[in-house]
Amino acid sequence: MIKDTWRLVTRGTNGELIIHDFDSAAGILHTHLQVGTDDCSTDLGLRGAPVFRALVGPMPEGKNVVRYESPEVFETLTKEWSIPRTPRRRARKSQATPQAE
Repeated sequence: MIKDTWRLVTRGTNGELIIHDFDSAAGILHTHLQVGTDDCSTDLGLRGAPVFRALVGPMPEGKNVVRYESPEVFETLTKEWSIPRTPRRRARKSQATPQAE
């Protein structure tokens, strides 16, 4: 499948995530230096995608999005995703047991 959205995710000064979407990798080239190309991704659509200095990626996001993240965003989101979530417990209704007479 052709990747038609190139996403750059960084963090703003007040801590919010800033997401910029581009039609091609050329949009990211305006602010970051390309240092190579991806040649080992398990997602074949990413092979040949540019690797940029100071960004983590390329990584797939859905079927048609190539995602790059700043190292700080990558580290923070990875830590959030790795925290085990406690399953929500459902309250059980007590069942009346029949009394032997």
